[in-house]
Amino acid sequence: MAALRTALHGRRVQALPLSLGSLRNASSFKASDLVVERNAACKPKPDPSTLVFGKTFSDHMLTINWSAKAGWAAPRIKPFQNLSLHPATSALHYSIELFEGMKAFRGEDNHIRLFRPMLNMARMHRSAERSSLPLFEKEELLKCISKLVEVDQDWVPFSQDASLYIRPTFIGTDPSLGVSHPSEAMIFVIVGPVGPYFATGSFNPVSLLADPSFVRAWKGGVGAYKMGGNYGPTIAVQKEAVKRGCQQVLWLYGEQEEITEVGTMNLFIYWTNEKGEKELFTPPLDGIILPGVTRQSLLDLARNWGEFKVTERTMGMKELLGALDSGKILEVFGAGTACVVSPVGSLLYGEKTYKIPTMQNGPDLAKRFHKELTDIQYGRTASEWAPLVI
Repeated sequence: MAALRTALHGRRVQALPLSLGSLRNASSFKASDLVVERNAACKPKPDPSTLVFGKTFSDHMLTINWSAKAGWAAPRIKPFQNLSLHPATSALHYSIELFEGMKAFRGEDNHIRLFRPMLNMARMHRSAERSSLPLFEKEELLKCISKLVEVDQDWVPFSQDASLYIRPTFIGTDPSLGVSHPSEAMIFVIVGPVGPYFATGSFNPVSLLADPSFVRAWKGGVGAYKMGGNYGPTIAVQKEAVKRGCQQVLWLYGEQEEITEVGTMNLFIYWTNEKGEKELFTPPLDGIILPGVTRQSLLDLARNWGEFKVTERTMGMKELLGALDSGKILEVFGAGTACVVSPVGSLLYGEKTYKIPTMQNGPDLAKRFHKELTDIQYGRTASEWAPLVI
């Protein structure tokens, strides 16, 4: 595990000019100040087999307010309720907002665990800095989130096929139409039980549309940060993919049509490279790619196994199609918190559909990753990656 702990240090992330972050280094809120108001009218819990992703929410939420004048207020866990926002709220007009995606899992031992939560906190902190939102102590936010999960522990499904999705969100709330860094902001966290992300199930292959006329992110932009503005504009493209008989989008970038991400997932390809070596690769963190927690976990696992080459590199469509035609591609899959691992079965590019032999090859590697990760998440394998909540 020592190799796994040190693997993160080599990650490349987009550098941020110091001037953007220097104004908001106020002291953080503290979990020791957390106030808990219990909901007196808790809702019945749903059958895990009926869950649809993102449609069901628990009885409580966490809110933490900030203002330039008063700094951070005490964190509050309170009954789940609507937010009251001024019509000029900056998040509504200029997308001064960000979010995270995490999960809590109920193990066979009935203990509840998170999965590498400090990676989410670190990414949220980077996104806050890039969004000109106030900074905070990552450990303190995690303590508050853990307490929310503890309060709503009965909402963590008693199922090995479901989990509690955790959505930390950070918005600018100042009532001003001026385009400037916010003078008021709020972190809020909502949670809810979820089943499989895709309607096809947790391990059925998806089909992809690759169309270079659509671009998700670009160098110098904010593709490496988890902001809502990276997601809303993709919905129309997703609709176009469905119109063309596909389920997801393979995002391309630049003149070489570099493959970048799959829908909202990081992309992995397992193949036999030009030297005849078995190789797993994923696009590098060059400012376009979101540094996913599942992405990092798959890289860490594969490097720890030491059984095949593991690379972070670019690949254009020409190289990918050539590798498909020559039979070098073994498996293609997406990876993310919501879906864990999602195999890819076909690719529509131009007027031609290319079959990808992921399922014909097991898919041995994708299934192995899925089992390794879920064994850790549900406590079947002891790991420091899965800290206990209760």
